[in-house]
Amino acid sequence: MPLLRWIRRNLIVIAGLLTLAYMILPNIVVMVFSFNKPNGRFNYAWQRFSLDAWKDPCGVADLCGSLSLSLQIAFWATLGATALGTAVAFALVRYRFRARGAISSLIFLPMAMPEVVMAASLLTLFLNMGAQLGFWTVLIAHIMFCLSFVVTAVKARVMSMDPRLEEAARDLYAGPVQTFVRVTLPIAAPGIAAGALLAFALSFDDFIITNFNAGSTVTFPMFVWGSAQRGTPVQINVIGTAMFIIAVTMVLVGQLIASRRKSNART
Repeated sequence: MPLLRWIRRNLIVIAGLLTLAYMILPNIVVMVFSFNKPNGRFNYAWQRFSLDAWKDPCGVADLCGSLSLSLQIAFWATLGATALGTAVAFALVRYRFRARGAISSLIFLPMAMPEVVMAASLLTLFLNMGAQLGFWTVLIAHIMFCLSFVVTAVKARVMSMDPRLEEAARDLYAGPVQTFVRVTLPIAAPGIAAGALLAFALSFDDFIITNFNAGSTVTFPMFVWGSAQRGTPVQINVIGTAMFIIAVTMVLVGQLIASRRKSNART
């Protein structure tokens, strides 16, 4: 049958589109319900269209405060994890030293270990040190959690780099710093950017590790969890939709810049 032949020829494309739809469907539901005006406290059933939540996204007490705190923690955690992770990735790929294999394996522990185990371990560490739970304990925990993801992303990029490009730069009398800034760093930049974006998303979205080590500090995921017990404000959907649009826009802009660079390089 023509239909079966067409499905067989386009099976991979169809599977990819179905997977993409499956992944995007929850975001579409969040987006649709950001324009809802529920009769009660729970925003789980469509009632009528309204722009009230978009006009006043901070209309719920402490929502924007928790969002601002999550953004601050995610920013500093991304900065710290990216700096440390990039250095570790270069060290593991470019240098030979004792216990290199063991360290490379230990880097993957935070990725393989259940979050609740790491959260409880960090809480035990902070309590034994006498640290006051709050912003700084959450930040330290997030950097430790995100570090392995950054190392993995940057390490994959560094391993694919051609060392002859750096040798050519040194042959042209470029110093170590100049070679790193003008040759090594631009080539490794996509891996570093991927690790940084992944670290930001993981830090902003984390609940388990944050819940154990936050004390009285309330981040945006903790606010969402707490509000779900007594009612889900529509403003939460507004914030989620805005974050989704920003993320998609960044990806599209990155793809556009990359395609323009490729076209310019060909010409």
